[in-house]
Amino acid sequence: MEHQHTYDSKGRQICCTEEEKIYKKAGAEELLDRKAIPTHTDHDGHDHDGHDHSTTEESSWQMFLPSIISLVLLLAALYFEHFLKPDWFTGWVRIVWYVVAYLPVGLPVLKEAWRSILQGGFFSEFFLMSLATLGAFAIGEYPEGVAVMLFYSVGEVFQTLAVSRAQANIKTLLDQRPDEVTVLRNNKPETIKAERVEIDEIIQLKPGEKIGLDGELLSDKAAFNTAALTGESKPDTKLKGETVLAGMINLNTVVEVKVTTAYTDSKLSKILEMVQNATSKKAPTELFIRKFAKIYTPIVVFLAIGITLFPYFFVENYIFADWLYRALIFLVISCPCALVISIPLGYFGGIGAASKNGILFKGSNFLDVLANIQNVVMDKTGTMTEGVFKVQEVHFHPAFNQTEILEMVNAVESKSTHPVATAIHEYVGEVNTDLNVENIEEIPGHGLKAKINGKELLVGNFKLLDKFDIKYDSYITEIAYTLIAVAYGGKYVGYLTVADSIKEDAQLTIDKLKSLGVKTTMLSGDKNSVVQFVAKKLGIENAFGDLLPEDKVQKIEEIKAKKQSVAFVGDGVNDAPVVALSDVGLAMGGLGSDATVETADVVIQDDRPSKIPMAINIGKQTRKIVWQNIFLAFAVKAVVLILGAGGLATMWEAVFADVGVALLAILNAVRIQRMKF
Repeated sequence: MEHQHTYDSKGRQICCTEEEKIYKKAGAEELLDRKAIPTHTDHDGHDHDGHDHSTTEESSWQMFLPSIISLVLLLAALYFEHFLKPDWFTGWVRIVWYVVAYLPVGLPVLKEAWRSILQGGFFSEFFLMSLATLGAFAIGEYPEGVAVMLFYSVGEVFQTLAVSRAQANIKTLLDQRPDEVTVLRNNKPETIKAERVEIDEIIQLKPGEKIGLDGELLSDKAAFNTAALTGESKPDTKLKGETVLAGMINLNTVVEVKVTTAYTDSKLSKILEMVQNATSKKAPTELFIRKFAKIYTPIVVFLAIGITLFPYFFVENYIFADWLYRALIFLVISCPCALVISIPLGYFGGIGAASKNGILFKGSNFLDVLANIQNVVMDKTGTMTEGVFKVQEVHFHPAFNQTEILEMVNAVESKSTHPVATAIHEYVGEVNTDLNVENIEEIPGHGLKAKINGKELLVGNFKLLDKFDIKYDSYITEIAYTLIAVAYGGKYVGYLTVADSIKEDAQLTIDKLKSLGVKTTMLSGDKNSVVQFVAKKLGIENAFGDLLPEDKVQKIEEIKAKKQSVAFVGDGVNDAPVVALSDVGLAMGGLGSDATVETADVVIQDDRPSKIPMAINIGKQTRKIVWQNIFLAFAVKAVVLILGAGGLATMWEAVFADVGVALLAILNAVRIQRMKF
């Protein structure tokens, strides 16, 4: 029985989400236990240690309200204590006042600490903050206890807002699929839920409306804004019969579209599912920080206990409250929030910046891989060239009737979806249905074989003729065009020349890859002379033609044998073995193929190869920001930890070392969303 994907109530896939591949590549096989892998919350927000940082319906004002209440009560208490000094602000009144000031910001953290303890996360940041502030209350440092929790809560709100900002680009994509569409039933428009529309029904689009489902354009001509899907702002004009996709916006006139795909199976649905799952696939740096925090936090707690108790045996005038205060400072400083928050946020920002430019990463680990990539290996057809072939010339031996042979070739090629087959069909015209075509067989990497009128017809490259020992003119190999060889009845008939133009930004792509220090290689099953011609024109360092799928695998293995990383760029379907072998697979034109979205690690949603160096650059900038945050957090914390242990730092320095550094790291992380790539 065929496996069926399972989905949650939000339509997100909860099985077969490539977790095993991701975690193995990240070197963290021990995390493959499904129970240990966090799933998305209903908010699809950022989560660390079970604490959700996604925004809800509440406004920013409501989010800051508890902090504002605590701040007003704290400032009032400090005014009473140091300036006004009323007689009543002493004893229990003073303690209760500070407790009331503490509760709006402290109670949610205490609840989170208790919840994390029940879930087995004893040494969480919430536990550290709770322990530090309650300890401050225990030794009578009420203002500092309230202040630490207040600043920590303000930091949490800013972190929430930062995550919300990082989600904005992806949420723009998620909002592109309308819930309702206008369907024509009995020639009358009817507005219904998009998921209730059936295949072959006709939907009507007014100017400015978004398409809810994939379909075929029935109107003669229409212009669509595809920016949300491809990152390309230029309108895309579609003609009658062409495919239009969910998420595109109709620009000019009222158009009609025949639905060809169910709501849940549309290209956009698959892309949304991929983006929603992306944040669960962690980069090695994220996985390391998570594991590090789990080891680091308990060590710090025990060190804090040591700072409190050990001086009793070595210090003459040991005062418990003084050393406990130093230990509490130590605890506040040690909170790993700056790392646990800012690093995932940096990667999330990278994924968001990429999606804004029409590049979809299936996980933050691929940002890291691309940042370090040494070789980009690319297919030729459809990647560096347009992939739109046109027959230029027909060279058949005079002994054969050209019209009859072309009709036979057209009849055989009509069974194939290859771009060359499409070019031949467009050149010849309608298929002659009177021909008796039998035993059509595709020979991978060679072409097609069939039997017509009792004789064998071969259509493909010249390796196909070699395979069947059919002799042909030797000068053929010197022609720098794609050639389609034809043989009939065991005799060489001739060839067709097929031309494919180089993409307009192909040259820019190679130049940028070279400036990034990346080596380029082109692998193609096309004729070697054609491949060399294209490679020489673009300045690609290495190029190989006449390759079978297994030959491409061998070339990739040769590069990997040199201990160098490889990214492969192709269609993600025919080159599946090469994609699997490479460190990261990029698919061109992902909107055109369901299988592409399924198999590739990174999907470039339009056909522009210039997005390849852009993806690498986004990876490099993301990595740079992540490591800046790591060094910033460790450097500041190390200095203040030493000062705190020596009694030279107060709770205020501790607050800066935790909340201040976290906010600085977050501000640094969100920079990537403003960058131009």
